[in-house]
Amino acid sequence: METKFFYGKDTLTVETSISLAASTTKGVLDNETIEKIRNSQQHIQNMADAGKTVYGVTTGFGILANKKISEEDTATLQYKILQSHSVGVGEPIPIEIAKLMLITKVHALAQAYSGVQLSTLERILWHIEHDVIPVVPEKGSVGASGDLAPLAHLFLPLIGLGEVYIDGVRTKTKDAFAKFNIGPISLGPKEGLALINGTQFIVSFAVKAVQRLHNCLEAADIIGAMSLEALAGTKAPFDPRLHELRPFIGNKLVAQRLTHLLADSDIMQSHYDCDRVQDPYSLRCMPQVHGASRNAWLHLKELTEIELNSVTDNPIILGEDDTISGGNFHGQPLAIPLDYACIAASELGNISDRRCYLLLEGKWGLPILLMKDVGLNSGFMLPQYTTAALVSENKTLCYPSSADSIPTSLGQEDHVSMGSISGRKLNLVIDNLDFILAIELMTACQAIEFRRPLKSSAILEFAHDYVRSYVSFAEEDRVFSDDINKIKNLVADFSFVKEVNAFAEKKGIILNESFNQFS
Repeated sequence: METKFFYGKDTLTVETSISLAASTTKGVLDNETIEKIRNSQQHIQNMADAGKTVYGVTTGFGILANKKISEEDTATLQYKILQSHSVGVGEPIPIEIAKLMLITKVHALAQAYSGVQLSTLERILWHIEHDVIPVVPEKGSVGASGDLAPLAHLFLPLIGLGEVYIDGVRTKTKDAFAKFNIGPISLGPKEGLALINGTQFIVSFAVKAVQRLHNCLEAADIIGAMSLEALAGTKAPFDPRLHELRPFIGNKLVAQRLTHLLADSDIMQSHYDCDRVQDPYSLRCMPQVHGASRNAWLHLKELTEIELNSVTDNPIILGEDDTISGGNFHGQPLAIPLDYACIAASELGNISDRRCYLLLEGKWGLPILLMKDVGLNSGFMLPQYTTAALVSENKTLCYPSSADSIPTSLGQEDHVSMGSISGRKLNLVIDNLDFILAIELMTACQAIEFRRPLKSSAILEFAHDYVRSYVSFAEEDRVFSDDINKIKNLVADFSFVKEVNAFAEKKGIILNESFNQFS
């Protein structure tokens, strides 16, 4: 039975947004919502017909808010705002994120505070349902009066302009419409403004970041546990009694997960009475470091889901002759947590690189550089160069975009959030993090085989064997970038975490039981 989501009525979550974008959930409008949309649009039409001064309906935009627009020009005004604001540059954003922008915009407009026509919403729904997704440049939004430039590009196809993707192929909108035998629509009063006002660019990047960063958090715990096993570390620092004394939710969960992951390990038991007092921080402090990143992730998730269900248009139409011109379009509420999450993602990579380094030192029974015949072979020396380079790059990307502001619109928009940059930058950091974690996973799998015939826990042995089904043990040097890319794909497409979690569940262990992915 097909799952349905009622735009403007149901609560939109990160999980549901992803499901709508994947077309596994169908988004619809119910009769009650349709009636509200029609009433809101009628309020706007009445104001326009009466010639009342309403920002963006009978006036210009931004610094031109005091410029009166004649009744005969109100429709032209909405057409022109999409044209004039389509100033984006750079590469197109991913198709999935452009589709998320359409989905999140429909949900915001369907709450019936924007005065748009039902026919306009139905056309946007047509784009979603037929996967005719607009081409949106990645740069040009300052995240203040909404994501003006990217949203203008997103909705150029409504008036027959711009480009779209059909089956992943970039096509002129006019050619796409000819294929489907449809034409452009006519925009009513305020509609152009309602379409470009909002934070849908920022929130769509946030949705993907929430999904992707959670996957990295899950992977980091599994991979970190494998590195600890290979390095003959102890699980004593994960004792729940310790973490009850400093009960951050992320810390407690990571400690719990690590305890589950390391349960009944022969490797762990083999050095139970050794004279090593403490492990290095990158092993011992995984609950504190991974946990802090989980806390940041949770904060971002909570705020993203508030934004997903918010009205970020301007002005807001509350009823007949009742409008408020405010600042709900300002991106600061998400810009700051996106920057915070950027640091959280970067730190996951930072500590992962430290574990890669530890695995190469030739300590605690491991051969130096994880090969027996080094000299002729460089072993795993160079993959750690790559993690070092990626970690350094991520550090430079951690400068908070939200700490910057450059006035626009001749000073009318004198404080902007730069949240669009925050969202893009976080996803760039996660791109690098996927590779860093893949290299640690590759290195840990190599190292753990030097503990044979001892076995790790059942879960970690499954994780090791799963990787080995794609990448073999390295007896000598080879082109490691091939291995890195294979393992990176397992991490980035969620399959590594998904498979390990499924195996653990068969063993009766729910690894994320107290911190659900999408609670």
